[in-house]
Amino acid sequence: MDDSVDRIAQPWGSRTPYGRHEPWPERVDTYLMAGVEPGQVQRWVQAASILHSDGDAMDIAVVDGRMAGVRGRTDDRVNRGRLGPKDLFGWQANASPDRLTVPLVREGGRLVECDWDTAMGRIVARSRELLDERGPGSIGFYTSGQLYLEEYYTLAVLARAGIGTNHLDGNTRLCTATAGEALKESFGCDGQPGSYDDIDHADVIALFGHNIAETQPVQWMRILDRLEGADPPRLVCVDPRPTQVARKAAVHLAPRLGTNVALLNALLHEIIRRDRVDHDYIAAHTVGFEELAARVKECTPEWAARICDVPAARIVEAAELIGTADRLLSTVLQGIYQSHQATAAAVQINNLHLVRGMLGRPGAGVLQMNGQPTAQNTRECGANGDLPGFRNWQNDSHVADLAKVWKVEPSTIPHYAPPTHAMQMFRYAEQGSIRMLWISGTNPAVSLPELSRIRSILGQDRLFTVVQDLFLTETAQLADVVLPAATWGEKTGTSTNADRTVHLSDKAVEPPGEARPDLDIFLDYAARMDFRDKDGGPLITWHDPESAFEAWKRCSAGRPCDYTGLTYDKLRGASGIQWPCNERAPDGTSRLYTDGITWAHPDVCESYGKDLTTGATDDVVEYRSLNPDGKAVIKAAAYLPPHEMPGEQYPFQLTTGRTLYHFHTRTKTARAPQLNAAAPDVWVEASAADAATLGLDEGDLVEVSTPRGALRGRLRVTDIRPGLLFVPFHYGYWDTEAGHGPDGDTPGRAANETTITDWDPASKQPLFKTAAAALHLVERGDGSPAPAPTTTASAPSRADAVPATTGGTPALATQAGAAGRKEDTE
Repeated sequence: MDDSVDRIAQPWGSRTPYGRHEPWPERVDTYLMAGVEPGQVQRWVQAASILHSDGDAMDIAVVDGRMAGVRGRTDDRVNRGRLGPKDLFGWQANASPDRLTVPLVREGGRLVECDWDTAMGRIVARSRELLDERGPGSIGFYTSGQLYLEEYYTLAVLARAGIGTNHLDGNTRLCTATAGEALKESFGCDGQPGSYDDIDHADVIALFGHNIAETQPVQWMRILDRLEGADPPRLVCVDPRPTQVARKAAVHLAPRLGTNVALLNALLHEIIRRDRVDHDYIAAHTVGFEELAARVKECTPEWAARICDVPAARIVEAAELIGTADRLLSTVLQGIYQSHQATAAAVQINNLHLVRGMLGRPGAGVLQMNGQPTAQNTRECGANGDLPGFRNWQNDSHVADLAKVWKVEPSTIPHYAPPTHAMQMFRYAEQGSIRMLWISGTNPAVSLPELSRIRSILGQDRLFTVVQDLFLTETAQLADVVLPAATWGEKTGTSTNADRTVHLSDKAVEPPGEARPDLDIFLDYAARMDFRDKDGGPLITWHDPESAFEAWKRCSAGRPCDYTGLTYDKLRGASGIQWPCNERAPDGTSRLYTDGITWAHPDVCESYGKDLTTGATDDVVEYRSLNPDGKAVIKAAAYLPPHEMPGEQYPFQLTTGRTLYHFHTRTKTARAPQLNAAAPDVWVEASAADAATLGLDEGDLVEVSTPRGALRGRLRVTDIRPGLLFVPFHYGYWDTEAGHGPDGDTPGRAANETTITDWDPASKQPLFKTAAAALHLVERGDGSPAPAPTTTASAPSRADAVPATTGGTPALATQAGAAGRKEDTE
């Protein structure tokens, strides 16, 4: 195999079928910019993707000091040489002419250029002023899911032990907080039990609210290859949209929004009723089964069918597949995490595996997936609302241990209450107790719910806002200081994907202008603030990525996410190594819980758990009484109706989500021509039945409104379930090309103008998938289709009515066998 493929039209490339229990064949995907031949590449530099949570390993092509393309790494355990569309084309954003190259400060209401000393001087002066006048609680930090481990750890140290604030969280709160919380609730600690390699061995793969074809496209390639090989797996898909996963599924369940717990309780009911239960595993490794069995006893498929609007017979089919699987792999993402009763639902998926004893064996695992590339690092390093190293903020010995690592007094580290989550931080800023907010690598003016409220908070005169980013985003335009950051390919650091695989990305080219790596910015701030340890020495003793990594290793030692067996040298040229990696597991650890539950004992667990309904935190006495021996906790949950339901004024349910060709708020992908052309503007999806009832057609300009606000987009008529609307959230209020937002009171195009300020009580993750909405015609279309891809879940219900999405010559990438990669990597 050695050919060129339009990777916009065929985003998952060609198939390399393989059978169950066989290794996934290699395939090298390569894209070089026009005019560059492989022989002209002067260096290939090792890296891993930062445009999804797959952790696809790649090499960056360098020609004359510039990025010129990428290729997949065949020796990597994650992708075996394959790259998705965002991997292949997204790197071009680095060279966009509108990159920030110098710091900006606000003068007379305008952002003007300045030097680094001026910008950092203002930040330090305001920090000291607030610490003197209002204390550490007046300063908050809101970071990303796209920085490197070394940067998150440095930020956590300077925020927790330097400033002494409890207000530090990441935008991972929007995508992966429920994953971490669900793992803590069931297993006492964060950390994915499963491995991507389980795809090779599973006979049933259940995907719950996880459009893996678009969010982790390389792992979807892996599933597609298994489906075409010997002894293919059967898929169970839970998703209200007709995703590519749904089209390949043996059973597709499309429940009404907000009813996930009802559906899952019905699945558990059937599995227990038919005794598809591993009683020996339950007795040896779990507590709580009796309560679960009692809770779901009346949750029949017929009961769930009325709530979920899903045929009872299909629920029974799904339960039969899950209940009779030899090796069950489940994956979970935003359809669970961003919906009503998020943590309760995710925990019930864990319960399916605990009840069936489906953990710790090849093909038997659960992946509470991440949405962002380094979300796992945010959680590990304590930059997401937890303490570093998965330490328990309620456990004084854990706090003392962290204080010893940092050489500070335990009282220095805030642990009087749970670390502040992002939604609460913005509320504190709204109320005036947070007076300085440092935002790094994220764009909350597009990504947070109820954007009119977020804009008003960020626009307050009393709030001093620092934004550290690559471009003048919607958020940066509201800042008091803007710091130009370097990004992937322009700096060195490590990243950990959703199955605990650690990769090293080396610096390939220089950043533009005066842009600096995020690590250098944080180190500069710490030095200017002169943070000290208890002995009077510098609090932060490292000076570059590798020394920061070594410092993190000391913090991770003996913890679940133990990195002590890793070094930069070991990660260079390696195939990706899964933590824990230490003396006991020098080559990493494929799966957790292969021999019982490891980190759930009251003395070592990361969390004592929460009430799934109220979010109230349990204490050690309650936890020790429930789980004295440190087993997995089977935690039951009752279904509760969503907080906002459709009615006469707002008869639809509205859900938001992603598309294959864009990431987050399009800060990078909108600047990659092939990706932007594939999905250039917002659209609204409605079912054919609902469109017919309202007299709407493909391409009509429509308005979606909720009690919070409205947006406008062109209509795409799909096979989505009736009564449901879908809008991609990537598109901001501001039109990048036009350089401004809509005029006057005309609604814009940002999905989050409409979403509700509400969050899951346990994980504190915002609920982007529960709004009640109305749909109205604004003007008839001119015959042109909506700007939605036809290759994805947004495929039109009538394929012949819309031209197929293609990328043409600019989107051609080569595919080759392993022999096609001959050059050495730096």
